Amino acid sequence: MSQTVARAIDIIGFVSVRHRSLGEIAEHLGVHKSTALRLLQTLEEGGFVRRVPGGMYGMGFQLIALGQLALDQVEARSLAHPILNELSERYGHTVHLGELAGDQVVYVDKIDGRGSVAMGSRIGLPAQAHTAAVAKVILAYQDDRTRARVLEHAAFTRFTPTTITDAAAFEADLALTRERGWAEDDGEHEDYINCVALPLFDARGKVTHGISITALRAVAPLGQLRAHIDDFRQAAHEISKTLGWTGDQHGRR
Repeated sequence: MSQTVARAIDIIGFVSVRHRSLGEIAEHLGVHKSTALRLLQTLEEGGFVRRVPGGMYGMGFQLIALGQLALDQVEARSLAHPILNELSERYGHTVHLGELAGDQVVYVDKIDGRGSVAMGSRIGLPAQAHTAAVAKVILAYQDDRTRARVLEHAAFTRFTPTTITDAAAFEADLALTRERGWAEDDGEHEDYINCVALPLFDARGKVTHGISITALRAVAPLGQLRAHIDDFRQAAHEISKTLGWTGDQHGRR
């Protein structure tokens, strides 16, 4: 990849997290401020970054438009959205759709539940592979090579007392996920949130997407989410059928 293109991509990702100053951007890239400024000016002309009050730089509105176009091209998202919306309305919880994209699982849809609070998930951002239930459920159904490729980038960082922090324990968790047919996040990234996730099967019987139902622990603890797993599984089956799946809950035909 061209160094200039790589730096431009790096800038976009850097300012998408929060507003950054020219100095911060230059330091992040390891270049002189004049070099960073030239890159920023080009990106600003294209609408990929924008100046904000205080002389800072933020994500440009062109990215929002292009991001929406990209999302509209994700067929699974358009097919799943009405079912996910119904699920969120029925239970009042936040619902996510995740997709395996290269070497990470990315959130491609999110419907906030009633009274939802801020959480780290955002459409277009990757899910934490070792904590997010939607990432776990997708990884559980991958072949060894694909799973190893994704986990190569997992740092197994501890976020809470329940975070899984080593590969062997994580592989055991994935085996349990395959056996029972759903994954769980027991407050492993944000200790006040828990969720369950189920796989989506396509016409080939492959799992490249998953759905998760996320709730505040104080509103719906993990046991309460488990109690509704059959309803959640039925919603996952309905989406899978729209993707051409004709098998059972384990992907068999």
